[in-house]
Amino acid sequence: MGDVQGALRLRRRLRAPVARLALLALATACGSAAGNDSTAELTTGGLMLTKSHDIEMRSEDLYISPREIRVSYLFYNASPTDVTTLVAFPMPDVTVADVGTSVTVPTSDPQNLLGFSTTVDGAPVKATILQKVLTRAGIDRTADLERLKVPLAPHLRSTDKAIEKLPRVAWDELRLLGLADAEEYSAGRSMRKARPSPRWTLQTTYYWEQTFPAGREIAVEHRYKPSIGRSAQTMLGDPEAMKEAWFEAYAARYCIDGELTAAVERARKAAGMKYGAPFSEQRISYRLTTGANWARPIGRFRLVVDKGESGSLVSFCGADARTITPTQIEVRREDFSPDQDLHILILRPSRRR
Repeated sequence: MGDVQGALRLRRRLRAPVARLALLALATACGSAAGNDSTAELTTGGLMLTKSHDIEMRSEDLYISPREIRVSYLFYNASPTDVTTLVAFPMPDVTVADVGTSVTVPTSDPQNLLGFSTTVDGAPVKATILQKVLTRAGIDRTADLERLKVPLAPHLRSTDKAIEKLPRVAWDELRLLGLADAEEYSAGRSMRKARPSPRWTLQTTYYWEQTFPAGREIAVEHRYKPSIGRSAQTMLGDPEAMKEAWFEAYAARYCIDGELTAAVERARKAAGMKYGAPFSEQRISYRLTTGANWARPIGRFRLVVDKGESGSLVSFCGADARTITPTQIEVRREDFSPDQDLHILILRPSRRR
């Protein structure tokens, strides 16, 4: 199961529920909170493996900040024999849907989009990378882009440059294959087609074969940079905006309560602002529900959310959360079976000039 076909099968089974790109969902949920000065986050998560009746996750320690996500797992093989299975880390899908799409990808690496690295019992793991290109109709066109020597990452400038160097006949082929759009522009009395722009989805998965020795624990750790959605100014605290239809879903997504809105309101009045509040937004989404794929619930679960600056405000859905440092909030659970994903809103004080 360590071959490419095995990775594809794993991806089909486990990747299906992962949000592709939160742009449309976020725009619907947040309305004017995600305006022209906003970018949307990609939903990331933890490791995946096929459903196992033998492998237990004894503990998971999750740290999330705007700079880094770190996850430490302690796995235990409860069976009398070694278990070898495929472990995968799916990167979030990257789609450039139209000219107005703004994708937040934290690195310029065309393969390791999030700067992902992992260790097992302290030793670095060399993972295999599987990338696939899909059109909007769901057709696999990876081989076509490779034949044309076009990079697979649709969001990078290097891809635009490679397309620009192609002959015009290849431009037409990209459009016919459903991989690109081209707008027309006026050239005197005639209309000409502009260079086609990428309009495909890139799927990237890191995977490796892992042996879980019988009757013992192994420690797996991985880290990467989060994809952060941003807005130059929050609409939270704007009395009129908070009456709009989008606000109810927005408040539910981040479990915004009266204490937070009161703090924002105080800051708005202190700044003398009629609309909005003196904060910018950072949004991080994390897929917690991967953790439901083990033999038993997670024995010990610990989440630390680090808002980065002591003057920032933070909100997310986590009962019994407690402050442990001026920037960190902790949540602990025993025998934890996550049934919903995590969405974090960080409000950073605006820098006055």
